[in-house]
Amino acid sequence: MAPRCWHWWRWSAWSGLRPSPSRSTPTSGFCQKFSTQEKTPQICVVGSGPAGFYTAQHLLKHHTHAHVDIYEKQLVPFGLVRFGVAPDHPEVKNVINTFTQTARSDRCAFRGNVVVGRDVSVPELREAYHAVVLSYGAEDHQPLGIPGEELPGVVSARAFVGWYNGLPENQELAPDLSCDTAVILGQGNVALDVARILLTPPEHLEKTDITEAALGALRQSRVKTVWIVGRRGPLQVAFTIKELREMIQLPGTRPILDPSDFLGLQDRIKDVPRPRRRLTELLLRTATEKPGVEEAARQALASRAWGLRFFRSPQQVLPTPDGRRVAGIRLAVTSLEGVGESTRAVPTGDVEDLPCGLLLSSVGYKSRPIDPSVPFDPKLGVIPNTEGRVVNVPGLYCSGWVKRGPTGVITTTMTDSFLTSQAVLEDLKAGLLPSGPRPGYMAIQALLSNRGVRPVSFSDWEKLDAEEVSRGQGTGKPREKLVDRREMLRLLGH
Repeated sequence: MAPRCWHWWRWSAWSGLRPSPSRSTPTSGFCQKFSTQEKTPQICVVGSGPAGFYTAQHLLKHHTHAHVDIYEKQLVPFGLVRFGVAPDHPEVKNVINTFTQTARSDRCAFRGNVVVGRDVSVPELREAYHAVVLSYGAEDHQPLGIPGEELPGVVSARAFVGWYNGLPENQELAPDLSCDTAVILGQGNVALDVARILLTPPEHLEKTDITEAALGALRQSRVKTVWIVGRRGPLQVAFTIKELREMIQLPGTRPILDPSDFLGLQDRIKDVPRPRRRLTELLLRTATEKPGVEEAARQALASRAWGLRFFRSPQQVLPTPDGRRVAGIRLAVTSLEGVGESTRAVPTGDVEDLPCGLLLSSVGYKSRPIDPSVPFDPKLGVIPNTEGRVVNVPGLYCSGWVKRGPTGVITTTMTDSFLTSQAVLEDLKAGLLPSGPRPGYMAIQALLSNRGVRPVSFSDWEKLDAEEVSRGQGTGKPREKLVDRREMLRLLGH
């Protein structure tokens, strides 16, 4: 017993924590008290989005003594469920109820307003906890890598989504919506979310949790046409049928699809998986079939339009004559080579220019390295790992997008996170993680205090939550999101 007690004592001295005078000597009672911590693994999760919460949920469910601390750089929890899911998709956000139950567990603690890699390092976390799981997602966007993308009017879809969803760091974005045409590069669900928000009648968003600032800008928007551009063809789109159906049925809009893009597609989809076949069939019907009387009348009255442009790859952002803003995008016409998943777009040599006053890049999210001590693959944008175990770093794990890349939906992340947490549990059982007690948050709290960092608790978040709900009630919204960090800290008395 003695060595394990002294291991804790060493940590106590290192972190600046001192036992009270009555415990200045490690007696047998002192040892007995802390020997039970061996059965209480201290686990740290970095990131409070779906990956972080699902990881914590699985650990708490399958280890009845584990304690989990969830660290988050924002003042508020839930990651992309709060800042990424579209405001007109409230049903997707219901998962927050499950995450709240996890956070309220007496074996779980939320530690917001802590930037891992700046306020505390990963090695410091690894010293304090038996296991550390990195679940911090993908907070950057893939650059286009073409001339002109730095021009005003070129915006990442990620920043645009953060703007209308209340992500504090994106509130200064102020996208210029005074143009007639917007172009979105990329054909995934995020691209369709952005197109839908741009074209939805503002009165249909008034009862959602979209920020008041974004709603005000959309009320003044002059955008009438949105083109959604992809390098490959209809069979390779990344969006799902639900999002496509919403676009087709969007009030006040009509779709623009070129029937020639779909020639010969009917025969080629017979053997593709059912979800892909149903999606392509809906595209085919929309592009080639004459709408019914009711639908034709609806489209005739539409004042806005959206279209899918296939076989087009961005080549250059075109400036206005004075060079001060975006005026369009030069697209290389492409054709497809290869079959199946290996199909790739190759330039044909032809180009076309597509005028626009707003260009949104939606070609993918990207994770960033969090700490010099953590391996990172910059090409793939992931932490190298084997089934969630970080390569060559025992006791360090990863889950979610930083583990596998920014793909899939929330349920994909749930499955992925459960697998990582299962790996942690297996390693605990096999004795592969540090034996003896670890101080967990006690040590980190001392470090943060010395560095002037004041973490935000889950009960603090619940105060902010109540304030948001209260502010939304006056206008019939589920909440009015707080977007100013200083105001949030002031409300909490920090």
